[in-house]
Parts: sequence; C-alpha cells; structure tokens
Amino acid sequence: MPEPIRVLLVDDQSLVRSGFRMLIEAEDDMEVVGEASNGAEALDVLRTTPADVALMDIRMPVMDGVEAARRIAASPLDTKVMILTTFDLDEYVYAGLKAGASGFLLKDARPAELLSAIRSVAAGEAVVAPSATRRLLDHVVPRLPSNPKQNEERLSVLTDREQEVLVEIAKGATNAEIAQTLYMAEGTVKTHIGRLLAKLECRDRVGLVLFAREVGLI
Repeated sequence: MPEPIRVLLVDDQSLVRSGFRMLIEAEDDMEVVGEASNGAEALDVLRTTPADVALMDIRMPVMDGVEAARRIAASPLDTKVMILTTFDLDEYVYAGLKAGASGFLLKDARPAELLSAIRSVAAGEAVVAPSATRRLLDHVVPRLPSNPKQNEERLSVLTDREQEVLVEIAKGATNAEIAQTLYMAEGTVKTHIGRLLAKLECRDRVGLVLFAREVGLI
C-alpha cells in the first residue's frame, strides 16, 4: 500500500484547521503531519517534519501565505503549496502562484473538491481546472504587466502542436480532454507538457496557464 499523502495545515484560525484535519484524516490515503498558524511557523515545522502538501491560508499574521510559498519554493524542501483564498483577494492569488504555489482553491470549495485538489497537487499536478479558478485568472491576468518582445522570444521556441496543447491547458482542460480535442494519445499529451515545462522554464501547470494568458494565447 502506498504511503499516505502528508499534509501540513497552515491557517491562523484553529477552528478551520480542526475542520480540515477531521476531513483529511477520514481519508485512507492522506494524513495531517502538522499544523501552523502562520507562514513562519509553517517553515519551522517543515524543517523537522516532511510534508508533501502544505494547505496554506493566504492572509495570516507574522508571515502570509505568499511569502511562505516563495520561501518554500526557493528551499530544498519537497513540499507543494496549495493556497486557499476567497474570490476578492485576486492580487494575492496571482502573487502566490508566481511565488511558486502549485495552485489555489476557494475557501467555499466542497470537501470532495478539496480532497481531490490535495491529491492532484501531491501527484505533481496543479489545481487550475475548476471554473472558479478560470474566472479568477480571467479577472487577474488582463491587469498584469507584459514584455511583448520577451514573450515573443519564448513563444518562438514552441512548435505549433505545443502551442495548441498550451492553449488547451490554459483553458483548464485535463490531459484526457486535451487528447480528445487534439486527436492524440494521452501519453503524447504528457510528452508535450513535459517539453512545454522545460522550454518555458515553468515549475508546473499553473506556470503554463499564467504564461499562456500573459502572452495572449487565449
């Protein structure tokens, strides 16, 4: 039996952490390995307690989720960060994703959606598919600064097929959906995604989504 997904809960409200703990520990394939009330505490915990996923609130005292995500991404820690937010905090969400978070989820997400997101992030994927995520990115990206010349140079290294795959990723499509839309095997889709990550120097699927929207592919 595979090892359970190790989750660190980071939220300044103990009641919220308790609710997440009850939900997560009811699952056979995941466990809570620690809790923290702010980003600084989370970093302290991670120095001694390995975690696969840090479920991170974005607004906390001492150190917020954005700075914590940035420090975790810059460290040797093999911990993915999933940020929790509310719809009106769009500027924080973008900052968190650019800082290295593997995705974000709205705080009013259904329990099943949260658990699925944790599994996806732990597997190295990114939480970009839910409609709420797409709406939020639609709201944020038009206001982002852009470097047209640099974007054109980065796009020029992609093949037409890779650009087609990138567009579908940015729409929030899964690998299976991309395979169906572009008439290719799912394994071929994964190969294209691997090449996109390498060529565009993106950490994960979130980075690809942000890039595609920044350069105006969709």
